[in-house]
Amino acid sequence: MSKTIIIAGFGPGISTAVAERFGREGFQLALVGRSQERLDAGVKALTEKGFKARGFTADLGDSAQARAVVRKVRDAMGAITVLQWTAYTSAAGDLLGADDAAVHAALNIATTSLLAAVQEALPDLKAQKDGAVLVTNGGLGYFDAKIDAMAAQWGSMGLALANAAKHKLVGLLAEKLRGQVYVGEVVVLGIVKGTAFDKGKAVIEAATVGARFWDLYTARKDVSAQVG
Repeated sequence: MSKTIIIAGFGPGISTAVAERFGREGFQLALVGRSQERLDAGVKALTEKGFKARGFTADLGDSAQARAVVRKVRDAMGAITVLQWTAYTSAAGDLLGADDAAVHAALNIATTSLLAAVQEALPDLKAQKDGAVLVTNGGLGYFDAKIDAMAAQWGSMGLALANAAKHKLVGLLAEKLRGQVYVGEVVVLGIVKGTAFDKGKAVIEAATVGARFWDLYTARKDVSAQVG
């Protein structure tokens, strides 16, 4: 039976590279995102490369939709082997000027909805010896004065806060599920080519991140790894 990976927050760059890397290993690809147009384009491109892919629309800032889309994928493509979470938002860039809704949006997509999706997928993940939760994270979440200064200067304070919370969530889940489901993150230290942050000076190849995720998944040892 084919294995299925959910790629939550699908778009160009990292999530596409993850889809291709796992697709080469025979995984069915469940692409999840808000934009039907982007999903359709992704399914078409991946199918043309010989992969089996389907798109599922959901607003991953809404935990109820995050749960529901996991059920939809299971119904359409079978048991879930891997939940890969790349979804993020740039909301609350200036925390001092952000309203409650913006701050909640940043934290919801990084933690509340991720946790909801994990809870919904957990029976499948536990039932398979190679079940895993794989999370994309960013270096802005690290506790460092220089990084904090960059986040404030770049108007990325909400993202930095969300990344920090997500890093802690990954560690907690990894400990709680140790010996049952592998949980790990790749922390990207820089700009990835082809992403929304790429203004022409990005140096990190998306394929490098995709390969790092595959290495984590197969080794099943490190909770956190870096690229960049």
